[in-house]
Amino acid sequence: MAVESRVTQEEIKKEPEKPIDREKTCPLLLRVFTTNNGRHHRMDEFSRGNVPSSELQIYTWMDATLKELTSLVKEVYPEARKKGTHFNFAIVFTDPKRPGYRVKEIGSTMSGRKGTDDSMTLQSQKFQIGDYLDIAITPPNRAPPPSGRMRPY
Repeated sequence: MAVESRVTQEEIKKEPEKPIDREKTCPLLLRVFTTNNGRHHRMDEFSRGNVPSSELQIYTWMDATLKELTSLVKEVYPEARKKGTHFNFAIVFTDPKRPGYRVKEIGSTMSGRKGTDDSMTLQSQKFQIGDYLDIAITPPNRAPPPSGRMRPY
């Protein structure tokens, strides 16, 4: 006996993100940790209830874009406003399978330039309330370190 699927291609396609009404939805507290050496914090810096000292607390919504978060960080760190400054974003979250934290790089932006990750939202990257955001800031006169996604050849 053959079984045939009745699910259409339109039903398989991912539902678009529902827009968040920022007038009616309470913002979340986003705990952001930054470095200005182009590298993310080590995971052991988040262990045993400790967090890195470079914390920013931002009230925002799940539909916040990386470009929007970049502009909020630039308000606090004037040296990050220089054209060409690179911002590499990662979500730091607890690992459900073992003790400790894991990191997931989600995208990057650059001051003064449009990029493909600018419109990426926290929601689209499966950010959950309680996760941290780690931003590695690289000054414009230094090339950003290669990410794990690039190949050496």
